[in-house]
Amino acid sequence: MSRRNTKTLPPFKKPSESRTRNMRAIPSLGNKTTERRLVKLLRKHRIRGWRLHPPGIVGKPDLVIQRARVAVFVDGCFWHGCPRCGHIPRTNRAYWMAKIARNKHRDRATSKALKALGYRVPRIWECQLRVNPERCLRRIVSELNRKQEKAQHCKST
Repeated sequence: MSRRNTKTLPPFKKPSESRTRNMRAIPSLGNKTTERRLVKLLRKHRIRGWRLHPPGIVGKPDLVIQRARVAVFVDGCFWHGCPRCGHIPRTNRAYWMAKIARNKHRDRATSKALKALGYRVPRIWECQLRVNPERCLRRIVSELNRKQEKAQHCKST
C-alpha cells in the first residue's frame, strides 16, 4: 500500500457469525514469548524504569519508559505484515489482506498520535527481536539517549 493511498483501505467483508463465534472461543495465549524475550533483554542490560502494557496510553504499547517518553511496540510478523517473513494465508486471501492493511493503517495512526503527545515510538519486528536482539536493544537505547540529550539541551539554554 503506498503512502498516498493510506486513507482508502481495501474492501472488508465481515466474517460470518459462526466464524466470529469460533474465533472468540479460542483462548488467547498473548504474545508471551516475545514479551519474555524483550524483558530478558532489558534486564540483562540493566535498563530500568519500564512497564509492560501500562494502562491509559494510546495504542497499548508493549513497553513504555514513561520518564523518557518512549513507547515501544513489538509488531508480530503475521498480524502487521512484516516485509521479510509476513505472509497472507491462501484461504480467504481478500479478508486477510484487508485485515493486515487495516492493522498497518492503525499502527501508523497510533504512532502519529503518540508522537503528537511527545513520545518516541520505536517499532520492532518480532523476527528482529528473535534474530538480532542486540540491534533491537540499540534502537531502544538510541531513543532513550535522544530524549536525555534533548532534555539536557533544553536545560542549558
